[in-house]
Amino acid sequence: MSPAMNILAVEETKEKEEQIESRYQKGVGHLCESGITSIPRKYVLPVSDRPFFGKKEEKIDQNLNLPIIDFAQLQGSNRSQVLKSLANACEDYGFFQLVNHGIHSDIIQHIIEVGKLFFKLPFEERAKYMSTDMQAPVRLGTSFNQNKDGVFCWRDFLKLSCHSLSTDIPSLWPSSPVDLREAASNYSKQAMFLYQLLIGAILESLGIVNENNDNNNFKEFEDGSQLLVLNCYPSCPEPDLTLGMPPHSDYGLLTLLLQDEVKGLQIQHQEKWLTVEPIPNSFVVNVGDHLEIFSNGRYKSVLHRVLVNSSKSRISVASLHSLPYSSKIQPSPNLINESNPKLYKDTDFATFLEYLSSCEHKSKSFLESRKLIN
Repeated sequence: MSPAMNILAVEETKEKEEQIESRYQKGVGHLCESGITSIPRKYVLPVSDRPFFGKKEEKIDQNLNLPIIDFAQLQGSNRSQVLKSLANACEDYGFFQLVNHGIHSDIIQHIIEVGKLFFKLPFEERAKYMSTDMQAPVRLGTSFNQNKDGVFCWRDFLKLSCHSLSTDIPSLWPSSPVDLREAASNYSKQAMFLYQLLIGAILESLGIVNENNDNNNFKEFEDGSQLLVLNCYPSCPEPDLTLGMPPHSDYGLLTLLLQDEVKGLQIQHQEKWLTVEPIPNSFVVNVGDHLEIFSNGRYKSVLHRVLVNSSKSRISVASLHSLPYSSKIQPSPNLINESNPKLYKDTDFATFLEYLSSCEHKSKSFLESRKLIN
């Protein structure tokens, strides 16, 4: 074969590879709409990373009943006891279920329903919001980090920046379905108000502030960032070979997660992967990396992942909260002394985004990079 033909063959192969890669960048929903009956190799995990690795043919579904925090009691005379339960949940599990939270079920159902409708829109309509810019105020994407993932996960998402709803940001959100902006705006405001009360209780459980949040630094927590993420995990023809999301920890302070009735969320507890049992009209709340750093390791961000299944699609809505993007996250000086030395470097969102864009994010790799003592 002549050198010219060799060059042509290489260029043709490269063009085909780019076409295939472009197909995956359009998302799992687009892939499913083509009528696939098996998953492409791009989504097939190495054997050791598959959800049922080591369990042979027996797929024992071990369900986990997380600690339950009754938010109504947290606001009442039983607050001190509930604060102890809250501290234990953050230390032992890094997760808890929040019930009686005060957000009306209509608001919750509305955001779930518009999420389902959005991911059922024609691809051309959804594609208007596709972006690989991690700081875009609205971003449709796929996998975990589609810019870096070697193997893609079975997930599409819509991320909405919510940290300044008084500005024109909601006008940038999708206009279809027609009530998405209204549903997302109403829900995000309620979730932010709930977060503010909850983070106040968590800081109180750490001994940082009192019940009235009488601390100059609390305003930074109140005025923090918020990102709303609508996740869609389409039904998968070969769910044993892939994951909806790989094992990871969340980067912020707290995540408030709404699940629909379809199971899928698993957390790692005592070296086992356990499925979180959905409780209707409740939130699954988890500690993020920033809260682990702020608490100097007392409260743990915990690895979690998402399973997919062959019969049902799953929708979840995550509200991720942390300090303002410009703020430094550092261990609280109130929790550092001779017997409890500082365990983490100071960090900020710019450092996190730079890390995320430069390498494939795995497990708790970012948090590990912040540790002073290993």
